[in-house]
Amino acid sequence: MNTTHRTAEEQRLHAAGDRSAYWKRWGPYLSERQWGTVREDYSSHGTAWDSFPHDHARSRAYRWGEDGLAGISDNHQRLCFALALWNGRDPILKERLFGLTGNEGNHGEDVKEYYFYLDSTPTHSYMKYLYKYPQAAFPYGRLVEENRRRGRGAPEFELVDTRVFEEDRYFEVVVEYAKAEIDDILIRVSVTNRGPEAAECHLLPSLWFRNTWSWEVGSPKPRLAASGTAVIEAEHDSLGLRWLACDGAPELLFTENETNFQRLYGVANRSPYVKDGINDCVVDGRREAVNPDREGTKAAAHYRLALRPGETASVKLRLGNTPPHGQCLAAEFDALFAQRLREADAFYATVIPASLDADARRVMRQAFAGLLWSKQFYHYYVRRWLQGDPAFPAPPAERLEGRNHEWMHLYNEDVISMPDKWEYPWYAAWDLAFHCVPLALVDPDFAKEQLVLFLREWYMHPNGQIPAYEWALGDVNPPVHAWAAWRVYKIEKRVRGTADRRFLERVFHKLLLNFTWWVNRKDAEGMNVFQGGFLGLDNIGVFDRSAPLPTGGHIDQSDGTSWMGMYCLNMLAIALELARENPAYEDVASKFFEHFVYIAHAMDHRGESDTSLWDEADGFFYDVLHVPGGPTRRMKVRSMVGLIPLYATETLEPEIVDRLPGFKRRMQWFIDHHPDFRDHVQEVEEPGRGIRRLLSIVTAEQLPKVLHVMLDESEFLSPYGIRALSRYHHAHPFVEQVMGVEYRVAYEPAESSTGLFGGNSNWRGPIWFPVNILLIEALQKLHHFHGDALKVPCPTGSDQLVSLWDASAELERRLARIFLRGADGRRPVLGTTEKFQTDPHWRDLIPFHEYFNGDTGAGVGASHQTGWTALIAKLLEQLAQVPGEAQPKASRTDKKRKRREDLS
Repeated sequence: MNTTHRTAEEQRLHAAGDRSAYWKRWGPYLSERQWGTVREDYSSHGTAWDSFPHDHARSRAYRWGEDGLAGISDNHQRLCFALALWNGRDPILKERLFGLTGNEGNHGEDVKEYYFYLDSTPTHSYMKYLYKYPQAAFPYGRLVEENRRRGRGAPEFELVDTRVFEEDRYFEVVVEYAKAEIDDILIRVSVTNRGPEAAECHLLPSLWFRNTWSWEVGSPKPRLAASGTAVIEAEHDSLGLRWLACDGAPELLFTENETNFQRLYGVANRSPYVKDGINDCVVDGRREAVNPDREGTKAAAHYRLALRPGETASVKLRLGNTPPHGQCLAAEFDALFAQRLREADAFYATVIPASLDADARRVMRQAFAGLLWSKQFYHYYVRRWLQGDPAFPAPPAERLEGRNHEWMHLYNEDVISMPDKWEYPWYAAWDLAFHCVPLALVDPDFAKEQLVLFLREWYMHPNGQIPAYEWALGDVNPPVHAWAAWRVYKIEKRVRGTADRRFLERVFHKLLLNFTWWVNRKDAEGMNVFQGGFLGLDNIGVFDRSAPLPTGGHIDQSDGTSWMGMYCLNMLAIALELARENPAYEDVASKFFEHFVYIAHAMDHRGESDTSLWDEADGFFYDVLHVPGGPTRRMKVRSMVGLIPLYATETLEPEIVDRLPGFKRRMQWFIDHHPDFRDHVQEVEEPGRGIRRLLSIVTAEQLPKVLHVMLDESEFLSPYGIRALSRYHHAHPFVEQVMGVEYRVAYEPAESSTGLFGGNSNWRGPIWFPVNILLIEALQKLHHFHGDALKVPCPTGSDQLVSLWDASAELERRLARIFLRGADGRRPVLGTTEKFQTDPHWRDLIPFHEYFNGDTGAGVGASHQTGWTALIAKLLEQLAQVPGEAQPKASRTDKKRKRREDLS
């Protein structure tokens, strides 16, 4: 790319990439919930939610990280900045977001706040965040009590249901950041009184050090101190000196970021100044709780804002590595803020297609904002966590044989893309792989770094397994890392014009270890049919697939086997790309070609007909249950498990194969000598080009049958995408009796009614973005091979025959419909809450939920999970490339070709 045409943000990204100027040193790396996490759990038997509840969070020093409201930190989370608020009525300062624990929520844990990520550049040179703060006392107790009272069949009781936002009696708090330089951060906090009466808001911008000194004797302790009337000086042994300059003349309050043992345990404190000292001073009027010498390790600037109805007041702050000068918050401040916002607009003008309408551009930009705000500093050293810290008593002995004890090697201390910083403030391996695809559109370097990180020796297990998440590092997520690496490689090649083959080689070699782990650990009988457990799909099955079956025996998984088929094809595609410059990769490409064909064949032909995962009569794939001494049978649940075989699809073009004679010769020998495998290797000769080959689990005869089910609106096809479970099971639930116990799978379009996996996740009917995106990609790949010669009814039963490309575009439109304002002015994602749909201060604030109601498109699950739902940004980009049938055919064809560049 010609550097003279880079935007200012692209230049910062380039400098950050080669470390000539590390613009990413500071960012939104502060968690939004550290309490209730596995890392902070030191109980005997791993009861994280109970071991460290929300009530302890204001008083207890964290061991492994920090949390805050709209906060930032440096990339090693030594120094943190965030906002605290008080409306004069709450029993505590609002220092962090509140939500229900797994046991308190009727559908598992759930944040009960309204906050929105409005903007961020990839280097965080500009960021914007919005928080809605009620003026009435925050209904902590009522939210817990009502949700505990409700059963799983009832909807969750939300903050808006408590009526605290009636008559708009709330403060709208906007927090913005702009970087003047790498270590010079401008902060602007604007508070608006939306209510009908005058109201006072206490604003407490807070600065503190992560507690790193309490856990080991002799660790250096940093220091905050007042420097003049409105400046806080911060000194840290590795970070050096920093200064926070504060607008006006606020009162500076200081305490220590150390545990209040007296409040929590009835034990004398080491110091009179503890973590909740500022809270006690402001809320309870206890002046003795803060240090009169104005020093400590936690500090806040206390502003009291009296606001008339509709009035806005702003406070300016500046956090930098040079002493503040007299004009640092004056005209220069405002000019820099305006400049960074213009630069953010200019950057996104190169990313977000101008052909999208204003509403779609808004959705796309907020999706990127949420994804970028959801970066988090994550620290977890399993050995130290299990054995305890030298300066503290040893943890209970039971822990040494408990959760994650097989992962003693794991040492994580990095900035990581999180699924969500409140509901999921810990990484999930397959979530992260999906994050990297939209991330590649704005920051390919970060996307690549994230994929490489999880393959490093201090993450990946010595046996080759990739860590899943902190609750159970050894759980098995779908193997999508290779898919993500290949997609990121192709996206970067398209948007930057350069192909990072070194990155591709790095991930390929480490993924060979992971692939070997899968083959050795999850193919129970060595028959190329895989298990794997729940594979991230939580409660989609009849049984908990991560636990021993109540029937005994094991399940041959249609999804587990198909994921492995897809893994083979992803590795094959990467090997063929690398073989273009290094013939040594031809041999391993041959290996993955053969392994794929064996897996695809095993899906159909595993001995007796009743052990095949394919059901010819139903035209669908199912899991197969093997019971010791009993009959082997298919479990006929029409679920996403039976659609995942579509993912394992790849076209081998003659232009690639003909350049690799060794691979071509071995492939042809295999095809010639295994005629019974040919259903999964379709061939067509094109004059002047040669032989094109389609590798696919789903054969040419099976494909129309599977699509007939998938595109049926009475089964999988919703107005808003593909459901995870067929609506057929609404009237016809699947029931299995085992030793007098009934196991049941019924269609549930929204929240789960079962307690499996804490009841906080549901795959029994809702629409999930990651699996839908892979279905769209599969249809596009299949069209790439078949072209317009293969058409199917869409929807099933209609007279409308469409190509598979057009079917994929229809799915894209239906998924996009979830977020976009319809002709009626409403957004399905916002559900039935009238305030969200019609109030001008709410209607354009887009939440990116974990999943979506299969019938209405309303958002459910984690309400701010931008993670993989940020794939809507990639989807909108794709829709913009083929805007409609009104476009001339030649132009449409060219657009399709460009989109295929990411796939093939």
